[in-house]
Amino acid sequence: MFDGYDSCSEDTSSSSSSDESEEEVAPLPSSLPIIKNNGQVYTYPDGKSGMATCEMCGMVGVRDAFYSKTKRFCSVSCSRSYSSNSKKASILARLQGKPPTKKAKVLQKQPLVAKLAAYAQYQATLQNQAKTKAAVPVEGFSWGNYINSNSFTAAPVTCFKHAPMGTCWGDISEGVRVEVPNTDCSLPTKVFWIAGIVKLAGYNALLRYEGFENDSSLDFWCNVCGSDIHPVGWCATSGKPLVPPRTIQHKYTNWKAFLVKRLTGAKTLPPDFSQKVSESMQYPFKTSMRVEVVDKTHLCRTRVAVVESVIGGRLRLVYEESEDKTDDFWCHMYSPLIHHIGWSRSIGHRFKRSDITKKQDGHFDAPPHLFMKVKEVDAAGEWFKEGMKLEAIDPLNLSAICVATIRKVLADGYLMIGIDGSEAADGSDWFCYHATSPSIFPVGFCEINMIELTPPRGYAKLPFKWFDYLRESDSIAAPVKLFNKEVPNHGFHVGMKLEAVDLMEPRLVCVATVTRIIHRLLRIHFDGWEDEYDQWVDCESPDLYPVGWCQLTGYQLQPPAPQSSRDSQSSSSKQKKKAKSQQYKGHKKMTSLQLKEELLDGEEYSFLQGASDQESNGSASYYIKQEP
Repeated sequence: MFDGYDSCSEDTSSSSSSDESEEEVAPLPSSLPIIKNNGQVYTYPDGKSGMATCEMCGMVGVRDAFYSKTKRFCSVSCSRSYSSNSKKASILARLQGKPPTKKAKVLQKQPLVAKLAAYAQYQATLQNQAKTKAAVPVEGFSWGNYINSNSFTAAPVTCFKHAPMGTCWGDISEGVRVEVPNTDCSLPTKVFWIAGIVKLAGYNALLRYEGFENDSSLDFWCNVCGSDIHPVGWCATSGKPLVPPRTIQHKYTNWKAFLVKRLTGAKTLPPDFSQKVSESMQYPFKTSMRVEVVDKTHLCRTRVAVVESVIGGRLRLVYEESEDKTDDFWCHMYSPLIHHIGWSRSIGHRFKRSDITKKQDGHFDAPPHLFMKVKEVDAAGEWFKEGMKLEAIDPLNLSAICVATIRKVLADGYLMIGIDGSEAADGSDWFCYHATSPSIFPVGFCEINMIELTPPRGYAKLPFKWFDYLRESDSIAAPVKLFNKEVPNHGFHVGMKLEAVDLMEPRLVCVATVTRIIHRLLRIHFDGWEDEYDQWVDCESPDLYPVGWCQLTGYQLQPPAPQSSRDSQSSSSKQKKKAKSQQYKGHKKMTSLQLKEELLDGEEYSFLQGASDQESNGSASYYIKQEP
């Protein structure tokens, strides 16, 4: 709760007393005067002198808001304290949000200014340390306009624990007050005013200046984590002027009283908010680090790659043997696809040895502790075995959950999975999943959740029945108890907007929508593109981000396809965005063009929209009892 902003870090030497005059305001707004401490005087457009200095406490504020005809004092309290030489008006107590008392010592103006200057310098140092990112413009697309014109809602930042501020977003919500630049002003220098959050959409907030009431004519969108958003009280401690917008400057005669009334009991950002933003955008992976990553040409093995760049926690990895550095791979630093050097050998995974016999100058192995840890499993008792059947998200077709087989059991809980009916003879398209992966499911998962299960290619006995297939293939289903059944309280709901990686082309981050929720499994639709490009993604996937993430980190956002393109999507235009090949380009790999055409010509597998969609985040039973 905003219960008084501590604008100064120093304690007052005054003793406390609860005896207050009737004119004294609540502790909170006493720290929210319209203040400026650099000695300048601004003039309003009508030519009247706009600022005055209190002869008691040295505060600079709007002249019309000062007390008495002579405008010598900022309040009745200062007037009485000055005349009686009482100790009631300690400016430090005001800045700390404490009510002035009769025992407060009268401070001389020079020490006050010195203290304010020192504190302002301290705040400026923190600001200089904060790492700011330039927004990446997307011509013709604005998240604010997109959300406003369609009344969309966005997934809250707290849904994305891997994103900046995802774990320390707090209770930032509608109604929170902030200090922002005043763009409705003709003054020659940058001035600020207080605004309230009208609507939140991820990192972005729709703001309205205080004093506009129900008038939305000057509402504007702004990234809450941007460098121009500050907690209430920042201007006072930084020596910045608070000036009302020109449109409403004559609306009130006493702006100080107006702010006191409006801000009492209101909430604002924490004083260290910008510092937290900066800290949450520090990433442990550095350029020139070596890692093991999936080989996009042969899914069954890994290769050594080098970190070429880091943007918002996303890594551009260049395979070590790529001389021109064009053979690359994009993924997040928490992706299950990257590992420390030596990981493949330790678990028995296939690995492509590099032709480079020694490390290149400047390259060094990434420390093992930087990589995402998987949950430990006990494989000593009943465990997965080769040949067992299950259901898995097809790494060659992200929109499908397919009949699959465990082809090899590795160490530390890792499994090599093959998609029935479409496996390469040499097993080069087997894919490594951990036993706790949210991308593998027990037999019957799709049936109980009303998802169309993709049968093996060429399987003629339709509709597909697991009981018949297990009997015909002389195989058994993997035990249900071995699968990960945890369902976190993720907070997603159908219809929420977000920014999502196109895992078929993982360098792209696109405007997307959650269209279906099955416990922890999300169906992600890319706005403006056909449903065949939808992807099944786990709710904790590091490839999902809040609205505004691209702007915050400096990453390029891919806007929705325009309506004209939507109406006339030809195969050539679709290939342009999502050129399909046998190469693995993302968290999952892509179908070939030939396979895509066969699927389009053959039977289409669509998802049934039914009551099984679990929008509650609970862990309801979602596995059916296996048939004998």
